[in-house]
Amino acid sequence: MRVALTGGATGIGAQVAEKLKAGGHEVTAFDISEPAAAVDRWIQTDLSDSASIAAAVAAATGPFDALINNAGLPPREGLEEKILQVNYFGLKAFLDGMLEKLAPGAAIVNTASRAGAMWRQNLDEVKALMAIGPDDVPKFIAERSMGATRAYNLSKEAVIVLTMAETETMIARGIRMNSVSPAAVSTGILDDFVAAFGEKVAQNIARVGRPGLPEEVADVILFLISPQSNWLRGTDIVIDGGMGALAQTDMLGLK
Repeated sequence: MRVALTGGATGIGAQVAEKLKAGGHEVTAFDISEPAAAVDRWIQTDLSDSASIAAAVAAATGPFDALINNAGLPPREGLEEKILQVNYFGLKAFLDGMLEKLAPGAAIVNTASRAGAMWRQNLDEVKALMAIGPDDVPKFIAERSMGATRAYNLSKEAVIVLTMAETETMIARGIRMNSVSPAAVSTGILDDFVAAFGEKVAQNIARVGRPGLPEEVADVILFLISPQSNWLRGTDIVIDGGMGALAQTDMLGLK
């Protein structure tokens, strides 16, 4: 299998690359930083820069059997604009550019987040984001006085909605696309999530026993690009160790 992977240098993406290589697959990594783990090719890519995305897509040698859009920025104050540019607009631009380089029957996986779980409640704002272009992001943020946490949540809500909304188009192309929504995962950016979401993160981790591991998320991503998941299309798979179930149990009074 030939796989294109964004965000392959660290965290979940690094684990995906390692597992793919261990399975004998060919990996082209698209990242702003060079992956430490062995990949077959690294194409330096800045997903906040449309010119860099276009150059990376042009340099990519298809056809690819799978595309994993994993790169993203955490909810870090001061990065509001870049969060939306990378996590949503950069992902979409890269995805659109790579479609012609995917093989028939290819699988796409987009890394969203459990932080995007409120997409139904926030659908009007999600649609508003999806209706603008990258150049309009500063105005969009200013009009809403948007902080980093909301920018992050919105970016991931949009990834979930995009994945679902493009299902019929992808089916017509002979491609299937799904997303994954990890909760707290033990990577180098876990502290950013603790800072953004406060005590709630610590409480959730304590209730389920530990944060997730990047390799556990990587396993689900690998399943989603494998033939074993062929009938999954437009689905968001939450990987949270039971955090969502506990929250629903509390809210619904099921105990």
